[in-house]
Amino acid sequence: MEAENSLPETKQVLDIAGIMAILPHRYPFLLIDRVVEMSRMKRIVALKNVTINEHFFTGHFPEYPIMPGVLVVEAIAQAGGALLLTEIPDREKKLMVFTGIERAKFRRPIVPGDQIRIEVDVLAWRARAVKMEGKAYVDGQLACEAVIMCAVVPRVPEAAPAPVEAVPTETAQVLEAVVPE
Repeated sequence: MEAENSLPETKQVLDIAGIMAILPHRYPFLLIDRVVEMSRMKRIVALKNVTINEHFFTGHFPEYPIMPGVLVVEAIAQAGGALLLTEIPDREKKLMVFTGIERAKFRRPIVPGDQIRIEVDVLAWRARAVKMEGKAYVDGQLACEAVIMCAVVPRVPEAAPAPVEAVPTETAQVLEAVVPE
């Protein structure tokens, strides 16, 4: 699969501006800060600097701040999205959405001051769907791991979000697709 906007085969480094040019996420939900390695359609390594200023620490938990595990899995997905969406020529018209999460395990808490190293390896890649294995490390120790499946779907126009029952047939078919083991 060759795309006109794709990155070369060499390892890539992306700063926050480069990440924001690929991913549609924005504050407070953009959860990766830098890409330190990217091998087309194979692997990506990203960093997330965790600070006490993160909005979720206000309530999770007030006297013992821990990054919610679901957000660590989301950071893994965003790193995978940065890899996947570089191969999509019209990515401004697309979104990458979760279609499945398997074998998610949380090994240690992630707290303010930690830097997460997110390593994502592609297990299977189709034209509009991908299965990836992600691992999040802090100080060289595994903090979280999960296998995630995602699909690329058309972006709904900004003017009026479609109700669930009105999801376009093409989007529904992609969401039903299963990436083989």
